[in-house]
Amino acid sequence: MTKARDIASAIPAPSTVSSAELGFLDGVTSAIQTQMDAKAASSTAVTLTGTQTLTNKTLTSPTINNPVTLGSVLISPEERTTVSATAATGTVNFDAQTQGVLYYTSNASGNWTLNVRAASGVTLDSILTVGDAITVNFLVTNGSTAYYQTAFNIDGSVVTPKYSGGTAPASGNASAIDVYTYTIVKTASATYTVFGAGPIKYA
Repeated sequence: MTKARDIASAIPAPSTVSSAELGFLDGVTSAIQTQMDAKAASSTAVTLTGTQTLTNKTLTSPTINNPVTLGSVLISPEERTTVSATAATGTVNFDAQTQGVLYYTSNASGNWTLNVRAASGVTLDSILTVGDAITVNFLVTNGSTAYYQTAFNIDGSVVTPKYSGGTAPASGNASAIDVYTYTIVKTASATYTVFGAGPIKYA
């Protein structure tokens, strides 16, 4: 027997503390309350795996990876938008892990290619399974000279979208904000069907 259990067996239990409860102190090497306080202070995140039932819980800024929900009701959901004083030109990277809408507020300075990826160094292919779909929106400000999107890439590879009306963009709209919307459906590994619309003029 260990010392704690020897004591627990040898003396009457004080107050309402049982000998079994005293035995739980076996192996304690420092103040229990100090250990508990330190543990609580260091617990800034909780990772839950498997099936969990949360009742009347408040989740503050949770990260939920690949959730599957049935019959969910969303009331006024927010969509993360990146607003950037950037002029569209060259290759514009759209990071789908951090935004649903990308809004460039400076006047475009040239035609551009939109490249959709998960994030820098992370492919869209790696976060989507076959049958998954996402929708992204790119909002472009044009000044007196109108520019437009000339190509669409996913993870740096060219994908030809199917455009609403059957015609790809051939020009932009001057002194307006043009909106491009793409729904990307993963049909096989690194293979997609993309449905595009735009530029839709807002002025």
